[in-house]
Amino acid sequence: MIRFGASGFSYDDWIGPVYPPELPRWQWLGHYATLFDTVELNVTYYRHADRKTASGWVQRTPDGFLFTVKAHGSLTHERQDPEVAAFRESLAPLTEQGRLACVLAQFPHSFHATPQNADYLEVLRDHLGGLPVVVEFRDAGWLRDETFEQLRRLRFGFCCVDEPQLKGLMAPLAAVTAPLAYVRLHGRNAAKWWEHEKAWERYDYTYRDEELHEWVPRLRVLDAEAELTLVYANNHYRGQSVEALQALRRLLSTQ
Repeated sequence: MIRFGASGFSYDDWIGPVYPPELPRWQWLGHYATLFDTVELNVTYYRHADRKTASGWVQRTPDGFLFTVKAHGSLTHERQDPEVAAFRESLAPLTEQGRLACVLAQFPHSFHATPQNADYLEVLRDHLGGLPVVVEFRDAGWLRDETFEQLRRLRFGFCCVDEPQLKGLMAPLAAVTAPLAYVRLHGRNAAKWWEHEKAWERYDYTYRDEELHEWVPRLRVLDAEAELTLVYANNHYRGQSVEALQALRRLLSTQ
């Protein structure tokens, strides 16, 4: 099974391209859920959701709708005193209702493939217990057999990415290391990847059909090996992620 969704849904620049101008903000998630059956939440990286907020996500989406939540920054970027208990508690409304797809542990580019950082992956598994976890590396040095062996042993999914092919960044590799396969489409805006004034500029990119078509055979490989494959588009500026997902879904169904 392959599910498609966007990396986030609460963007002011989606008013018009995705959301009708008259639609109240509190109805955005419900409208989004008419387009896709899963979403990747980035807000959990910055702060822990309270029970009321997380319960609201569940209530505003239909049964079966799944949420991926990004691991809190203390778990992936700071790593010295991670806020494990608070983060796990913030997920309770999702886990209790069977709505948690997984936790996305996105590490920074500075998280290099060192023995110390490999050891931290073991610590992360202890922190997150039996929760389904997908790891996104930003440093291409992790692309080696030892990494995939460790991910399989820890039952961590590997995050496959599409991003600019700049030195040191990850190649568009399709690999399955857990029952859950995972893909993030970041766009290919090489000019703005490292140098930008606003964070959204990095992800300001419109995919061409021929670029998305490259992922059709990869998705079929992932789908054949995994129980569930999640595909999220992160080129979110002005709803370009929605366009990319709809095009990719169409290509996959017709090719």
